[in-house]
Amino acid sequence: MNALLLNCDIGESFGAWTMGMDAEVMPFIDCANIACGFHASDPQVMRRTVALATQHDVQIGAHPAYPDLAGFGRRSMDCSPKEVENMLLYQIGALDGICRAEGTRVRYVKPHGALYNDMMRKPELLRAVMTAIVSYAPSLPLTLMSTRDNSASQTMADELGITLWFEVFADRAYDASGMLVSRALPGAVHHDANTVAAQALSLAKGEPLIASDGSALVLRADTLCVHGDNAGSVAAVQRIRQTLESLAG
Repeated sequence: MNALLLNCDIGESFGAWTMGMDAEVMPFIDCANIACGFHASDPQVMRRTVALATQHDVQIGAHPAYPDLAGFGRRSMDCSPKEVENMLLYQIGALDGICRAEGTRVRYVKPHGALYNDMMRKPELLRAVMTAIVSYAPSLPLTLMSTRDNSASQTMADELGITLWFEVFADRAYDASGMLVSRALPGAVHHDANTVAAQALSLAKGEPLIASDGSALVLRADTLCVHGDNAGSVAAVQRIRQTLESLAG
């Protein structure tokens, strides 16, 4: 069984607006993907979240995005590879500066939203993301979506000297290529706690999932994305943590 790291998008409040249940979910995760101010968060939220993660000995990851506060970073933008590289450097550096003030450092990078999806479809954007990491700190792993065939992204990472953490999802359906089924389609998101826990267990064991076309799908899994935006999702994270720990123990 793989020792899956549980990661969660964290620190996405902004000013007077609160989003997510960061304090409730933090004790159950391994990695906190902290928003860097482009799609959510601000310096005050970033520092509070870094302090909270440090308190619970959770690894801190930069969660950079397109500059899209109004759209929460979920809208694709027509950015050149150099623009993507520069916005990554800006956001990683901002969060890492706050981390240094709190006695810690950024430990990995996981792009957010539309940028995350775009880099999976456009090799030139993936290379820009990797190039930014190489320029800033080549030891930082990059989290990206695991698919049926990870060979192209792995080859690029090997060329640039980047470590990859392949990410999987317990609460999402997959298509035949190993991409996530669009949220616009029925059945794309699993809401039943038993289904979510069972999929997490299968991923940890390296067992095949059933893709939307009925085919068997085996995904490399280094880290599992979980959510903490409501009480139900926090309970699901607890359930996943307990399930994985019972196997490991």
